Amino acid sequence: MLQNLLDIIGSYGDVYLAGLWGTLWISFVTVVAGTLLGIVLAALKLTRIRLLEILIDLYIEVIRGTPVLLQLYFFWLFLPDVLQLDMSNTACVVVALIVNSSAYIAEIIRAGIQAVDIGQTEAARSLGMTDFHCLTRIVLPQAVKNILPALGNEFIAMIKETSLASTFFVPELMTAYKTVQSSTFLSVESLMISGLIYLVINFALSRLVKLLEKRLRASDR
Repeated sequence: MLQNLLDIIGSYGDVYLAGLWGTLWISFVTVVAGTLLGIVLAALKLTRIRLLEILIDLYIEVIRGTPVLLQLYFFWLFLPDVLQLDMSNTACVVVALIVNSSAYIAEIIRAGIQAVDIGQTEAARSLGMTDFHCLTRIVLPQAVKNILPALGNEFIAMIKETSLASTFFVPELMTAYKTVQSSTFLSVESLMISGLIYLVINFALSRLVKLLEKRLRASDR
């Protein structure tokens, strides 16, 4: 088996590197765009406008209550066929992952903001600060300490969820595995290489998240 692994790495290393790049850029774009959309959703929910709260709660419950693969299929079928948009499989999958990520990130941001002592908000308002300045200058800088580690964990989760994109032959690590397996007929060895790459990436990111959490706790002392 070891010799098969070495042969695959030597012959198909570029395939795995291309898959790794696909996994990383899809994860990065998804988390960045999902964070921006999540900020908007969290801000709208915190306005306490009842209709907006109901709509956003419905959005979050639908996304969090249905499988990611179902959502990928929905956007894969919905965007090109129903909306008649000329979009590639990759674009449809990325949009679906952004929507999925935004629902979780919106709740992370909402919880981070609400964890800030409300007395600080009331004190800022008593000094004449507007709600916008109170949010951006008082609440958000403190909420970031609660939000950043959770966003790091979301990034790790998204790297694993991108594996579902292989269902639509979007270039990423599991698609690389399928390509190598179909060429070599070495299913176990080619799968082990993809799994090892996922493990190395997520282990490194998890260590970074823990380091970030430790530094944020140290700054509170």
